Amino acid sequence: MKKIFSLILAGALILAAATAFADAKRLTLATGGTSGVYFPLGGAIGQVLTTKSNGALSITAQATGASGENMRLVEAGDVDFAIVQNDVADAAFNGKAPFRTKLGDVRAIARLYPEYLHVVASKDSGVTKLEDFKGKKVSVGARGSGNEVNCRQLFGFYGLNYKNLEPIFLPYGETADQFKDRQLDGFVFTIGTPNPAIQDITTAQEVVFVPLDGAKADEIVARFPYLVKDAIPAKTYKGQEKDVPTLSVQAILVANKNMPDDVAYTLTKTLFENLDDVAKAHNKGAEISLQHAVDGVTIPFHPGAAKYLKEKGALK
Repeated sequence: MKKIFSLILAGALILAAATAFADAKRLTLATGGTSGVYFPLGGAIGQVLTTKSNGALSITAQATGASGENMRLVEAGDVDFAIVQNDVADAAFNGKAPFRTKLGDVRAIARLYPEYLHVVASKDSGVTKLEDFKGKKVSVGARGSGNEVNCRQLFGFYGLNYKNLEPIFLPYGETADQFKDRQLDGFVFTIGTPNPAIQDITTAQEVVFVPLDGAKADEIVARFPYLVKDAIPAKTYKGQEKDVPTLSVQAILVANKNMPDDVAYTLTKTLFENLDDVAKAHNKGAEISLQHAVDGVTIPFHPGAAKYLKEKGALK
């Protein structure tokens, strides 16, 4: 009799679990390319939301072309939510270049982690502050990239432009190669830490991490509120013994405004109440925190997400 009862109980539990899964809200999370951070982090977030939401959510992470494409996918309702860079979200929501029309149906869920502006110069260049880049060869990133946009934003505040320095338009890998070959005086990377290319450089030669701080940093943040005053933590790279004051953009979660409020609430609550599990699945999860959940977010929050963030005092 006990064996029969156990079999009946086990069957009931399996049926309940199957029913819960069938009733789960199935959502697609747009991430990025398979070789980047967004895709594996999105997979980790999707797994945690699925397993920790008590059957309320079932998440599938989808590889995409990252931020720009993700904003368009969310706007069109082709995916439910996505990871994007906050400055791209701002440009898309407000219809600024490179977006031709406003993507006004996208709403923020929360900030995830910072992507730091690394301003790096060779020791031999004599550069110690950004103004010293005048007359120097500086890699500003691929032409038209978000990285180059950040360079253009910065340079004007320091009296720099593409006429009084020599801009080199290279992606990260090629920048690292040319820098190691002493063909560049410096570069600017907008990227998460630790960056493998910079790690490679600092093991081969001594560099200068140029700080972005003081009144100039305040002016930049006032002009571009999606940029946040931040610091690259000490010992992130070889020879970098102290924190480096800088600015950062943010990787954020966004969703379509038509996502039901209760779904957005459950999604936000489940994410922030299970950050340890996200961190175990991907190291960037350790940088997600409720304390910084609204940093650098300049587009409206989804009402469901806002409800949870207000309950926790993260959003006023």
